[in-house]
Amino acid sequence: MALRQAFDQLAREAVACVICERMRDRQAVLSHLNGSLDPRVMFIAEAPGRNGGDRTRIPFHGDTSGKNFEELLASVKLTRDEIFITNSVLCSPRKPSGANDKPNRTEIRNCSDFLRRLIGLINPPVVATLGAVALDALRLVEPHDYQLREVKAKILTWNGRLLVPLYHPSPQVIITVRTLEQQKRDFKTLLRAIRLFEITEQTE
Repeated sequence: MALRQAFDQLAREAVACVICERMRDRQAVLSHLNGSLDPRVMFIAEAPGRNGGDRTRIPFHGDTSGKNFEELLASVKLTRDEIFITNSVLCSPRKPSGANDKPNRTEIRNCSDFLRRLIGLINPPVVATLGAVALDALRLVEPHDYQLREVKAKILTWNGRLLVPLYHPSPQVIITVRTLEQQKRDFKTLLRAIRLFEITEQTE
């Protein structure tokens, strides 16, 4: 109950936040719809998509990236009930045209305290970043020198837990950088990380 209350308070603070100028008319995507507060894996992505999380209020749901993400989850037999999903920036950044945009450094820094508190509160055994932006955002929580191209789908240690950097399942990434089939192979690393944590827990 205390965990739920603390999470609800954090979510209320995030929803009330208006620090980032171009996102003051957006609302943070952070609620019970993000997933379990006792997850096997916490996923951290870039930002809510215009047609995905910002519209549905469920991270990675409602757009093509969400469909790809759910296919990747299913490929390793993980369900949304077993995970928690959040973003480096909790609101949806847009270009002047209204299209999705990447969060800038200031926006990521503005939101880093929410990310730090969220990780500390939920205390996931395994963190999986989806894309370079998310991996870079972790530096503001606890410094690291990891680069996605060099450490993709590897089991690393970070901030007292296991870290698995993965590519983002957006259509652009799948077409130009890492196919869905390659990402499915990458996702198998998550199962190894979960098992490694479980073995460590049993021996302590």
